[in-house]
Amino acid sequence: AGQKVEKKKQSGVAILPGKLSDCQSEDLNRNEIFLVEGDSAGGSAKSGRDKEVQAILPLRGKVLNTWEVEPGSLFANREVHDIAVALGIDPHLPEAPDSVLDNLRYGKLVIMTDADVDGSHIRVLLCTLFYRHFPQLIAQGHLYFAQPPLYRLDVPGSGKNRPPRKLYALDNEEREALLDRLQLEGIKPEAVAISRFKGLGEMNPEQLWQTTMNPAERTLMRVALEDAMAADDMFSVLMGDKVEPRRKFIEDNAHLVRNLDI
Repeated sequence: AGQKVEKKKQSGVAILPGKLSDCQSEDLNRNEIFLVEGDSAGGSAKSGRDKEVQAILPLRGKVLNTWEVEPGSLFANREVHDIAVALGIDPHLPEAPDSVLDNLRYGKLVIMTDADVDGSHIRVLLCTLFYRHFPQLIAQGHLYFAQPPLYRLDVPGSGKNRPPRKLYALDNEEREALLDRLQLEGIKPEAVAISRFKGLGEMNPEQLWQTTMNPAERTLMRVALEDAMAADDMFSVLMGDKVEPRRKFIEDNAHLVRNLDI
């Protein structure tokens, strides 16, 4: 009881975090919040977003692993506290009624991290938080992953009818598919300048909007729970406090890793 931490409130109303750039709309069906890795990417996202329906909450560093944290102690961590206050909901159990999301402020919660190992780790830590302490977000289909591109292809112009173009690829396979398509158009692969994004912070606001945030162009991956028992076992192995099962998992699956980006 002594360790229990409650939301910071003023006159009975939770105070929204200062670093949250909120949206103007109050329509749950349109509103989106992006949890963004780092202040640099957060700055680009704030400048490039649709202020009407898109909110931005930058996260500093890696979020706490909350798998073994008691619900009453969650808000001792600043990042977790700010996420919960921004969303407008409290921690709850998987069997909680749908009404626990009555005060949810956004219809889409989008985790937007870099397309590298650190970004994947942050995404897993956030998934752990929502699966363990806010499971109805996943059960009711509110949680998404953004899919930022890894590559930009600068295609030279050819004549008046074909001006220079910038194309984006999510991964190596899409990059090769784009190069094949360009070759069919008569553009040699060596004429195409390929650059790799090291992180979201490298993108200017226009690029981030065009590739990752624009509803007309972006690719979002919805997080769904197909097998609760299998998911629970996997989270226990990967995020639990027992080292032995995690070491065994790594030893058993290390051979499946190819071209690890560290």
